[in-house]
Amino acid sequence: MSASVVAVCISQNKGERKTPVESIELRENHGVVGDAHAGDWHRQVSLLAIESIAKMQALGLDVTTGDFAENITTSGIELVTLPVGTRLSLGETLLEEPQIGKEWHTRCAIYYQAGDCVMPKEGIFARVLKGGVVLPGSSVEIVA
Repeated sequence: MSASVVAVCISQNKGERKTPVESIELRENHGVVGDAHAGDWHRQVSLLAIESIAKMQALGLDVTTGDFAENITTSGIELVTLPVGTRLSLGETLLEEPQIGKEWHTRCAIYYQAGDCVMPKEGIFARVLKGGVVLPGSSVEIVA
């Protein structure tokens, strides 16, 4: 099975769930155009696997893409197992993963509903090396 993008999401403000949209534009050294987390830093784009979301659904939570504040939801690739420094092509774009998960400064709403949250442990963060458009159905490939 080949890996692909399931959903792309943005939000205007930090600390909130993201809204699925038809496509996103990734800008080199910036991130997702129009997203609150974009900027000149190492966590320009967040990715989470649909398989991770399914774990939370199995706990009885009514969650879907964007609910964990991820920009890109993938399928068919175990993001959390990729070593730091991995490069991924998503359609015409190129990302580099500088960080797996993140430190919890404050617990999110999902944590309080379920007693756990997958994003801090299984989400990955990336810098944009080559920009372009990403949409559901775009291929996801590890670049050697």
